[in-house]
Amino acid sequence: MAKDPYATLGVKRDASEDDIQKAYRKLARKYHPDMNPDDATAKTKFQEVQSAFEILSDAEKRKRFDQYGDAEPHFGPGGGPGGPGGYPGGAKWTYSTGPQTYPFDLNDVFGGGGGGEEGVGGFADLFKQFRRGGGGRRAAPAARGADLKHEMTVPFATAIRGGEVAVSVQRADGKIETITIKIPAGIDDGKRIRVRGQGEPGGGGAPAGDILVTIRTSPHPFFRRAGKRLDVRVPVTLAEAAQGAKIDVPTPWGTIALSIPPGTSSGKRLRIKGHGVRPKSGEPGDLFAEIQIVLPAELTEEERKQLAEISARHPQNPRAELRW
Repeated sequence: MAKDPYATLGVKRDASEDDIQKAYRKLARKYHPDMNPDDATAKTKFQEVQSAFEILSDAEKRKRFDQYGDAEPHFGPGGGPGGPGGYPGGAKWTYSTGPQTYPFDLNDVFGGGGGGEEGVGGFADLFKQFRRGGGGRRAAPAARGADLKHEMTVPFATAIRGGEVAVSVQRADGKIETITIKIPAGIDDGKRIRVRGQGEPGGGGAPAGDILVTIRTSPHPFFRRAGKRLDVRVPVTLAEAAQGAKIDVPTPWGTIALSIPPGTSSGKRLRIKGHGVRPKSGEPGDLFAEIQIVLPAELTEEERKQLAEISARHPQNPRAELRW
C-alpha cells in the first residue's frame, strides 16, 4: 500500500492547490538534504515529500489515489495491453532508492505520464536516469521546483508607463534575495507576470520553479482608467469656460495645451487622442478631459446680482432631461 500523500504533506483530503503547494514548500525546505547534511533520515523524508507532491499536484494521479488508494492506473479485467495493469503479465516494477520504493508502469516509461505544464516530471523521466536493464541504488527522482506566488501593488503611473519593481525572496538557506521585475507599459490590474527559474530549486538536477507575481494597481487621485482609456477631471474658471481658453493639462506622456471652446459647460468631455494607455502592442488609447467650472470662493452681492441678470437674459432649464 502506497504511503498516504495527504498524511505525508499534512493536509486534508479536500485541500486546495494552494494549500498543497504551501505544505510542500514548507516540508521540502525542512527536509532538503542540503539543509540537513548530518541527518541520515532527511533524504528519505525529502523523497517522501516529493513523491506525495507529485501525486497531489497531478489531478489524474490525485483522483486515482482518492478512488483506489494508489496513484497508478487501474484497469478492469482485460483492461490494458498485456493483462491487468497495462504491461506484460500484470507485474509491478519498482525503482528502489533505499527505504523509499516508487511503483511505476512500463507504459509511463516508454512515452507515458509526466505532470502538466506546472507539474513535476513523471516516472518516464525517472527511468531515464539509469541504464536500461540496470538496477541498484540511484539518485532521487528528478522533480521540478515548486512555483512561488506573490501579489504586489504598483503605483498607477508605473502600471501606465511601465517600469521596474523589486521583490525580496527568502531562500531555503535563509538568505534574502532581491529580484528585479520588469512591469510592461499598460499592464492591467490583476495581470500575472512569470519570472522563470526563480522559484523553489528542483530535485535531482531538475530545473527550478518560477515566481508568479500578480500585479495590483494603486488608485490615482485624479486619473481613472477603463481599458486603454484614461479620464481626468479638469477644473476651469468661469471666465475660461465662458470666453474659451488654452490651459495646461498633465498626461502620462507630458503636459499638453488643451483648447477650451467658448461657452463650455461643466461635464463637457474633450477628447485628447493617443494620450491614454499605450500598451506594448496595439493602438494607444485616448484621454478624456471632463471640464469642471469652479466659481470664485467669495462673490460680492453685486457680482451675484450680475450673474443672475445674465441668467435671466438667457433663460434655460438645464434639468429638463433629468429623470429617475
